Amino acid sequence: MTPAAKRLAWLGFGVALVLAFFAYQHFGLAELLTLDGLKASSGRLLNAYRADPVTTLAVYFAVYVTMAALSFPGAAILTLAGGAIFGLGVGLVVVSFASSLGALLAFLASRYLLADTVQSRFGKALAPINEGIQRDGIFYLLTLRLAPVFPFFLVNLLMGLTTLGAGRFYAVSQLGMLAGTVVYVNAGTQLAAIRTPADVLSPGLWGSFLLLGLFPLIAKWGVDGLRTRKVYARWRHLKPARFDRNLVVIGAGAGGLVSAYIAAAVKAKVSLIEGHKMGGDCLNFGCVPSKALIRSAKLAKQLKTAGELGFTGVGGQLDFAALMARIQRVIADIEPHDSVERYTALGVEVLQGHAKIVSPWAVAVSLADGSTQTLTTRGIVIAAGASPFIPTIPGLQETGFVTSDTVWGLSALPKRLVVLGGGPIGCELAQSFARLGSQVTQVEMQARVMLREDTEVSALVAQSLRGDGVELLTGHQAVRCETVAGVKRLIVKHPGGERAVEFDELLCAVGRSPRVSGYGLEELGIALTPQRTIATNAWLQTLYPNIYAVGDVAGPYQFTHTAAHQAWYAAVNALFGRFRRFKADYAVIPWATFTDPEVARVGLSEAEATAQGIAFELTRYGIDELDRAIADGTAHGFVKVLTVPGKDRILGVTIVGEHAADLLAEFVLAMKHGLGLNKILGTVHVYPTLAEANKYAAGEWKRAHAPKALLAWVERFHAWERS
Repeated sequence: MTPAAKRLAWLGFGVALVLAFFAYQHFGLAELLTLDGLKASSGRLLNAYRADPVTTLAVYFAVYVTMAALSFPGAAILTLAGGAIFGLGVGLVVVSFASSLGALLAFLASRYLLADTVQSRFGKALAPINEGIQRDGIFYLLTLRLAPVFPFFLVNLLMGLTTLGAGRFYAVSQLGMLAGTVVYVNAGTQLAAIRTPADVLSPGLWGSFLLLGLFPLIAKWGVDGLRTRKVYARWRHLKPARFDRNLVVIGAGAGGLVSAYIAAAVKAKVSLIEGHKMGGDCLNFGCVPSKALIRSAKLAKQLKTAGELGFTGVGGQLDFAALMARIQRVIADIEPHDSVERYTALGVEVLQGHAKIVSPWAVAVSLADGSTQTLTTRGIVIAAGASPFIPTIPGLQETGFVTSDTVWGLSALPKRLVVLGGGPIGCELAQSFARLGSQVTQVEMQARVMLREDTEVSALVAQSLRGDGVELLTGHQAVRCETVAGVKRLIVKHPGGERAVEFDELLCAVGRSPRVSGYGLEELGIALTPQRTIATNAWLQTLYPNIYAVGDVAGPYQFTHTAAHQAWYAAVNALFGRFRRFKADYAVIPWATFTDPEVARVGLSEAEATAQGIAFELTRYGIDELDRAIADGTAHGFVKVLTVPGKDRILGVTIVGEHAADLLAEFVLAMKHGLGLNKILGTVHVYPTLAEANKYAAGEWKRAHAPKALLAWVERFHAWERS
């Protein structure tokens, strides 16, 4: 609804409310809508109905709809009046439709007048509720309608704030309120016997309504049970009488390691299966080696700019083989944290081989010695990770390429390197190799790098890449690879035509694909999402409730820390879900890109908030003003905070600058535990540190929200004190 239409709707609602109030007072409805008033007027109303039934029905219907739509009190008395005036048959029909129509109007008024504001301010917090309403809203609404323990007018208003469809709301309300309507209309036919409204519902009748209200939830559980039974039907004969394991975990990356660790910690019998290397992609091909490379590349940059810090004649000769050897040493130093020995000591059975799920309760493992072992288990956690996505570019296979997994096998620094992709991995590796001395050309099909971040963030990263010598070709699409006279070339297309980029090595960094084939998903019929991740519910369950998926293979994030975060939920739900289940919480998920400057974010970006129609205030602090950054020669970047308008509650934070990922932790903690900018401002930060940037950003917010009127009076007070 447009702002103009919303203002018009508010005006119309206000006029209707005023008119209804005056009618309520002028025509004595306040007195009539009491039990004594109804009894005193019942004879007159009955005579009016006999004299002119159509007009009486129309007036009654209009009054009931208006009262319900405006959430005025008196629905119970009006329903009794329907029985007293029209009898059970006609009264039931009129009241049923009038109450449902009035409820629908109240629902629509709430939706069009309030829902946008509520969703914009609390959209992220309400997302799980909206998802639940979409999935099971009919059951819950029917329960509320059948068990009249919650005021119906509140049900109307609150449901209007959700995403439940109006048609479904009306249909369920019509059906759900019917039982209560029958009771009240029938009681109205015996009006003289009623001394108070409470007489209508005896304790027994209240109990009946409560039991009736539980029926939809029982029905939902029954439907879920039948659905689960159907899913397992073709495997039922394979379910073992006893299980070898409580849990089998497939994949020893971050998600798998944490799942196995938790299971062992609570004394469950757990097996962890890994077909390649313990530690998964992060340790062996991703986070760890890339950060070791970035460290060396940063030193190369510092050597080149040492004159800025007062050093002359500083130089250094790159020994690429030694650099790559150091990367392998770093991996080796961290390996014990994720080793077979460590996890075996923790109580985890570690099997190195290829796993295949052969039934919902059995996993066959092809071991390195050629033998096969089949494990039976109550639960399975899939943590198979992801692998680099290889684009279908003609000639690519012939010219050859490396990926973020295989680049660590290079024996010499490429003289000319083409990096395909402008995402975090592509930007990190392009900058690092450029700093080490490669002639780097980075090709990105989109208009800018780091597309998930705000435009100004992309611009800063692009500026830094170009400053380090990267030729950045945004808006260029890779068309084909070819070899001409022994020289490898990538042909890229842009609005001005085609261009050939010569290279010695080509690095594909255009994303990662979840590993979803080769271990039994197809045979079990486990569905995939459009993003080619395993489809899971809020509890990380797949089609089979005892099979869970976490990490890159499950999405929605491809971060090591998210995989570990999900693993807790999957392991606990798999082991104890019969008693209590936990929905995976993605409310506060941070991430970072380790370019120079670093980019770190948690929550909403400015672009995301704008696209989702979420109202926000923007506070920005430039790190170029920070004392420690100036002293370190890293005075560039900013802290950008999005807050709820007029409040210090944080919606999102983006930091660009030196050690941005470390600085972000304070905001992550604040968002997780509901702390606002005032709390950060009131926290003592060591001087001089980069972390003061967070406090100064909070100070910028506080300055913008200073009580100007109060300060004006305080200024007058001080002037008076000086007089």
